[in-house]
Amino acid sequence: MYRVVLDLFLKEVKSEIRQQSVLAGLALYLFSAVYIAYSSLGLRGFNLDARIWSALFWIIILFSAFGIVGKGFIGERKGILLYYHSLVSPGSLLLAKMIYSFLLTLFLSIGGWLMFSVLLGNPVQDKGIFLLNIALSSACFGSTLTMLSAIASKAGNSNVLLAVMGFPVVISILLLSVRLTVNTIDGLGFYASSDEALTLLAIHLLTLAVSYLLFPYIWRS
Repeated sequence: MYRVVLDLFLKEVKSEIRQQSVLAGLALYLFSAVYIAYSSLGLRGFNLDARIWSALFWIIILFSAFGIVGKGFIGERKGILLYYHSLVSPGSLLLAKMIYSFLLTLFLSIGGWLMFSVLLGNPVQDKGIFLLNIALSSACFGSTLTMLSAIASKAGNSNVLLAVMGFPVVISILLLSVRLTVNTIDGLGFYASSDEALTLLAIHLLTLAVSYLLFPYIWRS
């Protein structure tokens, strides 16, 4: 199974590399969003409050993730999915997609943090905890959007359905990520952020369990 998951993951990576316009468009969107925030606030010498900095950062990351991670199953042609159906188990395909989505969201988050640091400053004091926050939030966004993408791909107007289903689901993840980031900016330490971190981990594990149980039925439909 692990070999199959690795092969499917490498296929996702190679497919994304071939579509260089998608990655370039995503990078342009991420830079444009951060620069707009910089032009609106940074150039005026406005000292960003911790909550404003955190909210701006995670909203930009969330919309970026929706733009590329949310296309996990929607972007696949039906013939390819049928081909997968005859070769691999649904659990292997889902796991490969989720790992790829996690790493892609992690890359987006770290890249966004670097852009924020250059243009809007880096007020984060507990960088280790913030990196943990990025990892947990990326895992939650990746697993959730991958599963929602699988559901939306079975219906018409899948992009609209993904947005309608996605935002109510990810809003709790977004709020936890913002709250945890504010704690790292205030330098409150890990114990002050442990509840949010454990909740994010619980959401991710619950999403994995539910997805693993439901995805075979979704894939066969």
